[in-house]
Amino acid sequence: MKIESLIVGSFQCNCFVLIDEKSKEAIVIDPGDEPEAILNMVTSEGLTVKALIHTHAHLDHMMATKKVQEETKALAYLHKDDTYLWDNVQMQADLFGLDTDGPGRVDKNLEDGMEINWGGEKVKTIFTPGHTPGSCCFHYSGKESLLFSGDTLFKNSIGRTDLWGGDFEKLSKSIRKKLYTLDDDTIVLSGHGPETLIGKEKRYNPFVTL
Repeated sequence: MKIESLIVGSFQCNCFVLIDEKSKEAIVIDPGDEPEAILNMVTSEGLTVKALIHTHAHLDHMMATKKVQEETKALAYLHKDDTYLWDNVQMQADLFGLDTDGPGRVDKNLEDGMEINWGGEKVKTIFTPGHTPGSCCFHYSGKESLLFSGDTLFKNSIGRTDLWGGDFEKLSKSIRKKLYTLDDDTIVLSGHGPETLIGKEKRYNPFVTL
């Protein structure tokens, strides 16, 4: 599998494109902004995008969804507990003086343990509420163990819980029970900022340690 990453929008969201190099099929994780940049990369690589999957529905992780969805005909995935946030993306944008094209449509609801497949690859959904009610992470277990953690877990930090639907106790439980059970050498690719390792966060994360 090949991974392309783009840092998009004023919130500097990490958008990941996961590519099966044999079939040229791909999925996009968190098309947060700058749809033209995402589409240009997809076109330049000659990709067929099968799915747009969202770690959660804060605006900085889904403002490009509608346009990318319209151009690629890819299915959009979101956990049902973030539907309120999805439907009210313009309300979120208003708080920052921004404008959006609307959220687009959700085609499938993510569920804990759900696998999303493209080409010969797949990721497994891990339901991790706390940052938002419907936050999810995506685990890839190939030659390397990769966790796309959205805004649940960062290098030396965790997601905010003072925003819409945030809950620190739920977030802490999600990290301890769902993420820290992964192998220590699992690479964590977060929604913002640099990568880290599960093993390092278990030992040194100042907010949630074991």
